[in-house]
Amino acid sequence: MTRKADLEYYQAVEPASRGAVAVADPVCLYLEVSNECNLACKTCPITYAKVEEPAALSLEQVKRLVSQFFTVKRVVLHGVGEPLLNRELPKIIAWLKKSGMYVLFNSNGTLINPRWREALIDSGLDEIRLSLDAATPETFAHVRGKPLFHVIIRNIKGLMALKTERESLTPLVSLWLTGLRETLRELPDFIRLASSLGIDRVYLQRLVYWEGEHDDQMARPEQALFNSLREEEEEIICSGEELARELGVSFEASGATSPAASLVSENEERLWSACMRPWTLMYISARGSSFPCCIAPFSTKKLSSLSLGNAFSQNLADIWNGQKYQEFRRRLLSADPPECCKGCGACWSL
Repeated sequence: MTRKADLEYYQAVEPASRGAVAVADPVCLYLEVSNECNLACKTCPITYAKVEEPAALSLEQVKRLVSQFFTVKRVVLHGVGEPLLNRELPKIIAWLKKSGMYVLFNSNGTLINPRWREALIDSGLDEIRLSLDAATPETFAHVRGKPLFHVIIRNIKGLMALKTERESLTPLVSLWLTGLRETLRELPDFIRLASSLGIDRVYLQRLVYWEGEHDDQMARPEQALFNSLREEEEEIICSGEELARELGVSFEASGATSPAASLVSENEERLWSACMRPWTLMYISARGSSFPCCIAPFSTKKLSSLSLGNAFSQNLADIWNGQKYQEFRRRLLSADPPECCKGCGACWSL
């Protein structure tokens, strides 16, 4: 999906129509198909604490959720956790594709073995976003917690080769780099790596950080680049953009914007004010909890306090314009937004 298409989705609701009651049903569902992971990333809260009890969405649960809104045309199958840990994932994707959905998810790439490569292509998956976060094995092990860089590179080569063999245009494959002060210096090599793998899309992901008490935790405010770019870091991004053009690689940022624009805001006092998510999408966890967006699980230690309802015991329509959702939207439009939104901006990952 191109940046233009992403932006059109993101702006599906006119800002002027935003109110406590959503005038339209959601156009996108984020379904957390698994809340477990096989890595120990130092930028992820589930490395340090349980978010919810382990669970995975079943095909039948997905069918019940998606069938409640005829407006949904886009389904994102990730949240907290690695989607490929869900054995029913290929069946889920295939059913969603038959239902006319655009389907994508993020993955750490460690499990894309020959069996999974076949299954993902056969399922009709539209897009897979691979969070690699490093251009070298050493940096990968430091950030992601396990020395599996070579495994992921091997898996990516296998997936791209199978796509070529099958003459398949899907899934679209992109590489993602979380913008940490410790990893940004590898950006040029990251772009070169993507090009060498036959991948023509690279994304810079803004860091999501939370309050923590762990010495090795990297998701800290001082690690974030947002509104605090140094001159040398601006130069790295500019050189990355130039290198990407030379190599024919699309270099963009989370939130359907440019890398430089994603790291700067002119409205520092109310970064949350342009958010459209509570009017365009619903996020359902593997335990059925409805959260305001995919950033929410990363934003607080008290995740249960952010739940706007439970999709396993309530109808989605009742949650969507229920009292909790209305109050959340009302506060988001005020000078005193929900706690999880105070450090957020308008252009996070779609």
